Amino acid sequence: MTPRGIALPGNRWDLLDGRRPDAAPTVSVVVAHYEQPEQLARCLAALGGQDHPRDRLEVIVADDGSTEPPRVPEGVRLVRQADEGFRLAAARNLGASHATGDVLVFLDADTVPEPGFIRELTRMPGLAPDVVVVGRRRHADLTGAAVVADVRAVVDGRELPEPAWLTDAYRRSRNLLEADDRSYRHTIGAVLACSRIIFDATGGFDESFRSYGGEDWEWTYRAWLKGALLAHVPQAVAWHDGPDAGARDEHDRVRRNAEAVLLADLIPVPGSRPHGRPTDRVDIAVTAPPGASEGAAFVSVDSVLAAIPGSEWVDAAALAEARGRLDRVRVHVEIVRPVRVDRILGDLVDSIARDGLGVVTVRADDGAVLLRIRSSRAAAREARWGRDDLFPRASERVDGVRLLGGEPDVAAYLGGWG
Repeated sequence: MTPRGIALPGNRWDLLDGRRPDAAPTVSVVVAHYEQPEQLARCLAALGGQDHPRDRLEVIVADDGSTEPPRVPEGVRLVRQADEGFRLAAARNLGASHATGDVLVFLDADTVPEPGFIRELTRMPGLAPDVVVVGRRRHADLTGAAVVADVRAVVDGRELPEPAWLTDAYRRSRNLLEADDRSYRHTIGAVLACSRIIFDATGGFDESFRSYGGEDWEWTYRAWLKGALLAHVPQAVAWHDGPDAGARDEHDRVRRNAEAVLLADLIPVPGSRPHGRPTDRVDIAVTAPPGASEGAAFVSVDSVLAAIPGSEWVDAAALAEARGRLDRVRVHVEIVRPVRVDRILGDLVDSIARDGLGVVTVRADDGAVLLRIRSSRAAAREARWGRDDLFPRASERVDGVRLLGGEPDVAAYLGGWG
């Protein structure tokens, strides 16, 4: 069934500028909590002071096994899981499983939203369900601060620095309007919103994360591959009680390294994956030409793999199921007819990300299609909407890519004499 709302091209969430939903979206806020009663009280008081319509706002506290159940006000739902160690991802999924809103907002108990936070954060997902939005997380020392509905009344003089690298990233990308395959690094799970449609498309947060950090980046990358747009909304402000994690001390480097190593296997995009070691997941999938002889399929696949660094040959039927190692393929190179490739094709693959293309078609001189290079992100969004015009397409004739005329001599191909 086609979703309700606006289908946007590329990452053009700016097309929503100046627009608001005719009716405020139904919103479910999932607040992750563990042994933070004072911080939770501040967060819930601030959620009670939101200017989003009360009858369109649901608050769910997802407790990660605190010794005593946290106290929550009337009208706030509490769901709990057993204390089996750090399970933030599982707690967020638990909260989301009880949510009824069309838009999901993820907050942490130590993060206190300003009164307009929900309204600003949910505007775009309420209009266009493909948009994943991150708010502005500011930092303050709220130790001993009063529990108030408007956090702005108590933060004066308590402010702490914001991470400069993140502020700079938002500035350079124009608040993620110019997002790319690695912009997942600029999202924060404690101030995140998405539609139920996108959340369900991803299958939720990866519950194998059992320590602090990384689960939000990994989820955002999968959302991106499922066709999400990424946007930063600086007007949606929430205050984190304490400094940014990266500003604490150098001993955190061990934790950050562990996170980077874990994500290197889960996010196989260049710049995140290892330089030499193979990863658990396939990034660029190559499928063989249908109906080709064994020899023609061998030369076609082998020459394409040699031409596209980081690519892997996969079974077309397995790729369609998109499970296991194939659940986060970024680019699919479909060999349509038997070919031999004698040049590097990395530039064509790079154009998918660089130019935001949906498909690059490589044709022979007579116009016959030889290769079709597809963006998984584009394919997912266009399939959701039943459209084929949300991403631009390109068609090229490329020197060094030629149709195999008849049965190839595999030994000559391998030996380099034919």
